[in-house]
Amino acid sequence: MDSAFQIAIKNIGVLVFVLLSTALTTSKASIHIYQNQLFNEVGNAYLLSGGSEGLAASLSSDKSATDGHSLIRFENITFSRTQAAADEHTDMEHSAGLIQAVIFEAADRNNIGGSAYGGQRSICCTPDLAKLEGCKQGEVIRIPSATDINWPIVLNVQFSGNYLSTSMDNAEVPITKTGMYNLFFIACDPKLKGTVMSGKTVWKNPDGYLPGRMAPLMKFYVYMTIAYLLLSAIWFSQYMRFWKDILLLQHCISVVIGLGLLEMVLWYFDYANFNNTGTRPVIITTWVVTIGAIRKTLSRLLILCVSMGYGVVRPTLGGLTSKVLLLGATYFLASELLDITEYVGTINDISGRARLFLVLPNAFLDAFLILWIFTSLSKTLEQLQAKRITVKLDLYRKFSNALAVAVIASVAWITYEVYFKAADPFNERWQSAWIITAFWVILSFAILCVICYLWAPSQSSQRYAYKEDVGEEFDDEEAQSLTRGQPDGDVSLVKQERKNGNASVSDKEDDSEEDKRE
Repeated sequence: MDSAFQIAIKNIGVLVFVLLSTALTTSKASIHIYQNQLFNEVGNAYLLSGGSEGLAASLSSDKSATDGHSLIRFENITFSRTQAAADEHTDMEHSAGLIQAVIFEAADRNNIGGSAYGGQRSICCTPDLAKLEGCKQGEVIRIPSATDINWPIVLNVQFSGNYLSTSMDNAEVPITKTGMYNLFFIACDPKLKGTVMSGKTVWKNPDGYLPGRMAPLMKFYVYMTIAYLLLSAIWFSQYMRFWKDILLLQHCISVVIGLGLLEMVLWYFDYANFNNTGTRPVIITTWVVTIGAIRKTLSRLLILCVSMGYGVVRPTLGGLTSKVLLLGATYFLASELLDITEYVGTINDISGRARLFLVLPNAFLDAFLILWIFTSLSKTLEQLQAKRITVKLDLYRKFSNALAVAVIASVAWITYEVYFKAADPFNERWQSAWIITAFWVILSFAILCVICYLWAPSQSSQRYAYKEDVGEEFDDEEAQSLTRGQPDGDVSLVKQERKNGNASVSDKEDDSEEDKRE
């Protein structure tokens, strides 16, 4: 076992080195690919969202530099309009339909569009706004930023004659200020209804492809992988050392630790791959979220089973087994759908609306699990207290206190998370948004560490196991004194008569000695 443990430690050291060395490498950008994307009618304009990402300012002022340079680059952008729109123009017309690419920082969102006489806000310039704002009719209303008159950036693309398509020149927009940047393709001409776009844009942060909100998570998962490796080293060293005394519950804990470590490693490599390629392959990310959903499901079922006293005060779950398995399957499906919606193929820094609908089932199931866990834990504590099993009672009291702290921390963090998102609807605080995700990972790891500490493998592990005898109802010394008997279960009276006889003889000897003294 010692040699196996040494080999495991060496492998862990190699993995830590690889993770740290890979984490220090940087890459190029984030790639948004468009395939016949349709413009949607919004107000008096037709819009197509090109992406939204947090971008840090360039570290280098040299535009030819590849490292430390932040930018948004347009590549092979092509617009295609309908045949009816093309037929509205002759082949000799030079400007036969305008499409504008608009890039603006979230802080300058009010610099796009305007309203006449306090009415409804318009994106495109109208005759009334042309008189008031001085904008050009048929184009996007742009008000220069207070910090940089060159922003927001507007790039024009014109259709020529009666051609069905037009291409945008490959252009590059340098980012000199840190912020949340948005890209929209806008058509103000009503005749361009039904226009579609293809091509790609490349968003480059100074240190990699990852969007600004996701970039800190890559390093975070490196640290969490190291934390799980340390926990695994400590746990499995004891696990191998006291193999013969391992409980079924400790086998389950080992599985959860292994899944947690695997999940952290996969998350890191998912982000590292994203950082290197600028895209998120569906298969890779699906595997990552599936492992995560399994780990979260088993973790919650483990806590529920422990709270029910499984393997400690009861040998099986009895009739509750099917209900626990049904709850686990339901939670896995809900968690899998939520994570796939949130992560698979996602490269923007803004979550979709579909996530809001999938959060509700997960929240309901978590609330139900918490209620069931504490109800079961209360019953288990009552049983242990009634049976006066002090060792197990002390263990479960520590476990219940840890869960209570975790629930209080969760409620407090959910309150903060709601406030965080409500106070920042345009994701201007994107640089600290990664903490929202990181907290739940840390909390889950902390609870797992508490369980590992309380149920750590040792020579005395079996004292926490369920014992199918009368000894479970009393302390060990009392049980031994009350359960000595014949094979048929009757208590021996002969030994008691002999004890009584010996007691009477000793009493007589004491009386005679007292008489002699007198």
